[in-house]
Amino acid sequence: MPRVRLDDRALVAVSGKDAEDLLQGLITTDLDLLSPDEARPGALLTPQGKILFDFLISRNGDGFWLETARDQAEALLKRLTMYKLRSAVELSLDGPAVSVIFDEAAPDGAFRDHRFEKAGISLFRAYGDAAGDTAGVEALEQLRIAAGIAAAGADYAAQDAFPHDVLLDKNGGLSFKKGCYVGQEVVSRMQHRSAPRRRVVIVTAQTVLPPTGTVITANDKAIGTLGTVQGRSALAIVRIDKAGEAMANGTPLLAGDVAVTMVLPEWTGLTFPTSADEASA
Repeated sequence: MPRVRLDDRALVAVSGKDAEDLLQGLITTDLDLLSPDEARPGALLTPQGKILFDFLISRNGDGFWLETARDQAEALLKRLTMYKLRSAVELSLDGPAVSVIFDEAAPDGAFRDHRFEKAGISLFRAYGDAAGDTAGVEALEQLRIAAGIAAAGADYAAQDAFPHDVLLDKNGGLSFKKGCYVGQEVVSRMQHRSAPRRRVVIVTAQTVLPPTGTVITANDKAIGTLGTVQGRSALAIVRIDKAGEAMANGTPLLAGDVAVTMVLPEWTGLTFPTSADEASA
């Protein structure tokens, strides 16, 4: 059973009798839909609706694990502490080790990664066992690119993306039914008033792609930026209306000076608009 240890991930533990009520009123994920054997994506937003922290959330008995990037875990803990006020909630950092398991069936105590499940891939998160090594991290990154799963830091900066931009509305990480949470009014307007124009795409090229941060252009105009790059494949967040228009007109798409093609992740059901009218329909 292939197992990959993720040294760049950390856990924030949230427990106490008010833990679920606190999180349900803060984060984008609907905890009523979170089953005991899965890890769902989620985010804590700014009041303006942009992603401040992203994470995977799973149940830990009567509490929760929030798995996030190690370099943002302490800041996430501090932000949650600020919100908890007098709630009966306990918060702690640096829990068990984090690893990913590739298997068709769920190992004991592991959580199905809902993001990969949406893309038709069986992958599980495991906490508490440091077994495994980091040799498979590159393969995991390649799989993440192929699945179109964006990550904060690697593919977008904090406070620089809306949940729709990174497909949280498609992968179970964004609720429009559970009621209020931080930034909810903004993302609700985006959902109901217009089609989001920025989305994660999978980028490929015939040669090695330039590094993360390279601007993608059409007709010499910026339409997005490369995120995670692995050889000739990458993720990017782009204006899909501009990309669709360029592709419909046969206009080359360039990452730096490298010609690229791009597709939307198949599991999303999204397509590229080909006109401004389609983008705002």
